[in-house]
Amino acid sequence: MRIKMMKEEGSLLRKQSFIKGTMILLAAGIINRILGFIPRITLPRVIGAEGVGLYQLSYPFLIVIVTIITGGIPLAIAKLVAEADSQEDDAKVRKILTVSLIFTIGISLLFTLLCILFAPWITTHVLTDSRVYLTFLSMAPMIPVIAVSSVFRGYFQGKQNMIPTAASGIIETLVRIVAMLTLSYLFLPKGIEYAAAGAMLGVVAGEFCGFFTLFWHYWMNKRSAAKSFQNDTSNAPQTDAVTDKQTGVLKRIMGISIPVTAGRLVGSLSYLFESILTMQSLAIAGIATGIATAQYGALQGMIIPIIMLPGALTYSLAVSLVPSLSEAAARKDSKTIHKRLHQAIRLSLVSGAPFAIIMFVLAEPLCLLLYNNGEVANMLKWMAPVALFIYIQAPLQAALQALNEPGKALLNTFIGAAIKLILIVQLASNPDLGIYGALIAIMVNILVVTILHLQSVIRVLHFRMSWLDLIKVGASMIIMGAVVQFIFRQPSLVLDNWARMLIACTAGLIIYLVMMFLVKLVDRHDIIRIPIIGKFFQNRAS
Repeated sequence: MRIKMMKEEGSLLRKQSFIKGTMILLAAGIINRILGFIPRITLPRVIGAEGVGLYQLSYPFLIVIVTIITGGIPLAIAKLVAEADSQEDDAKVRKILTVSLIFTIGISLLFTLLCILFAPWITTHVLTDSRVYLTFLSMAPMIPVIAVSSVFRGYFQGKQNMIPTAASGIIETLVRIVAMLTLSYLFLPKGIEYAAAGAMLGVVAGEFCGFFTLFWHYWMNKRSAAKSFQNDTSNAPQTDAVTDKQTGVLKRIMGISIPVTAGRLVGSLSYLFESILTMQSLAIAGIATGIATAQYGALQGMIIPIIMLPGALTYSLAVSLVPSLSEAAARKDSKTIHKRLHQAIRLSLVSGAPFAIIMFVLAEPLCLLLYNNGEVANMLKWMAPVALFIYIQAPLQAALQALNEPGKALLNTFIGAAIKLILIVQLASNPDLGIYGALIAIMVNILVVTILHLQSVIRVLHFRMSWLDLIKVGASMIIMGAVVQFIFRQPSLVLDNWARMLIACTAGLIIYLVMMFLVKLVDRHDIIRIPIIGKFFQNRAS
């Protein structure tokens, strides 16, 4: 009976700390998303679209390597550390951390060496632009740093202490912003390839500072860990026993991490092949290397970040949806599952729609304001309508994961990725389409994956979309778009573009919010849930 009570008490404490930790990470994630957009705006102004293209071409390789090394290891470490910590087995926690560090350091150094050795071949034969060589080399030192940082993040997550992870993320972002802009500016006189390499070295500096933040938090807690170690040394096992236990720990880590890594590799490899096939297809279309690199940089480094910016809102909805649906599924409470999923999709649509409209109606002034480049505005206008599908994709995928259907989400993602890559080869190699062929392929991928996720959710839950809500959102978007367009084009507003945009967007958002209340897509209860603002409305209502 006592053991049962202790387990229930421990479960309750874990749940409370999980909620608190989730809120800490969400706040840090939103801050990082906003801060991370600063170099997205300023870097193209410093090194241009072509420089951004060189910078972006290295990233898919880095993401694949990092996914292979650390894909599921933080989750495995977190799970095993939490399990050992609940048993108050400090020696086991230390063993998990030690084995994880040895494994990740070893494999990350191996991949770093391979990157350096194969950099000349990859940058000349695979990426078609040899100028990316310096950026590729600059990326290499980041691999072991990210690997070790992932181990410490998993450790702190297992300890249910999210503050080190949140703090390291914010510090990493701040240092990265300053370093990449400073180094790219200083290296620019040597050439655009040096400027792109300088930007990548700025990312390396940020990762180093993020790691030192995590290690500092670990070091501050080391005294209590040292005391536990001294207490355990008298009962330390023999060398053979230690080796056997370390092998067992590694097997458990691999058993948990490999399936997760395999799932994440689909997305990472899709991104890698997308970059390779896009550049190869543009070369087949007869587009010069420098122009192709600039076009790819504009798409991946300028347009996609704008589209993904509102994702911070839908990401927070998706994260909060997982525990809510998991808990309801455990109780077999289908009514609550349907209610929460409806709320998540509705709020994703409501929160993402204004951004999609602004991106479509004010594409050219927005790109001029952010990048001083109006030529890329057409790509933004093309992608704006499918942005809504990106925003509702997150809660749908979260629902599948919460309902123990990650395999369906993985299959849907794989199908979408395969279609995207085939279309890139077919369309981007067409001289009449060029980079717009790749853009169409990405748009089709977004539509296909979202529709497949929705079909999977419908099959699992017998879920029904509220088509009336979609009609209400669509009508409100049209009205908002008309208001924004009308005010921005007013000849009586003799103001700079940014001031006209601010006035037009503010007026459009006010009209949109009024429409949301009138059609009852948003009510007082939704506003009360918003931090800080909600308290004001709650006090007024009481």
